[in-house]
Formats: sequence, structure tokens, C-alpha cells
Amino acid sequence: MNYREVTGSREFLLRLDTDADWRQEIEEFAAREDIDAAWFLGMGAVQDAEIWFYDQSDYEYRSVRFDEPLEVASCVGNVALLDDEPFAHTHVALSRPSGQTLAGHLNAATVFAGEVYLKTFEEPLEREHDDVTDLDLWL
Repeated sequence: MNYREVTGSREFLLRLDTDADWRQEIEEFAAREDIDAAWFLGMGAVQDAEIWFYDQSDYEYRSVRFDEPLEVASCVGNVALLDDEPFAHTHVALSRPSGQTLAGHLNAATVFAGEVYLKTFEEPLEREHDDVTDLDLWL
């Protein structure tokens, strides 16, 4: 197990721009504010979404695209440096009008309305390649 004690410092509330990319908005904000470690929660709605599922046998992401309006019932993630740039590792639970839920790693989504709470950490997080999982995990 890899663990560390962290100290929270700055806290932000973000309202994401309509028609922007959900994850990219968080990454651009982190770059602008010089944030290299944070935890975030979000909710809202998107116009479309691409979510990924990691195939643990083949060690690769499988992409599923949804070209429809969806509610962001829950969004959680963290910001860490990947190749010296802020990367927002983002997971979502999305819902259709029927109540059917779609969930996974959010690669991209066009914002309709989005609200995010983000808390930074004083201790940096950096992602590096992990040979066991073939993923970029924080140290």
C-alpha cells in the first residue's frame, strides 16, 4: 500500500463553461492556479460523454461514446502531475432520462452545466508508470 498524510490548503468552487470539455476545464484551471495535487467532486449535466473501462486482462482502456444529454449524478477525481502537466483523473456516474446509470473513467464530455468543488494539497502528487497494472499511478 502506498499512502501519505496530506495537508489541505486552498479550496475552490468552479462553474464549468457550457460547451467546454469537462476534464479539460479542470486541467486548465489547475495549470492556471499552479495546482499539482488536489481532490475534487462535481455534479451537473453533459451533452455527450466518452467513458473508459480498463480491461485488466488486456491492460488497455475500452472506450464507449454516448452522444446524448446525460446528468452527472456524481463526479469524483484527483489532480496529479503526469509528464509535468496537471492531469485530472476523473470518474463519473451519468444518468439517462430513464434513470439508467452509466459509469466509468471520464475521458471527455461536453459540458452543459457543471459545478466542481476542488481542494488542493500542499504535498505534490505525480503519476508514473506502474509495471504491474500498466497504468500511470501516483507515487
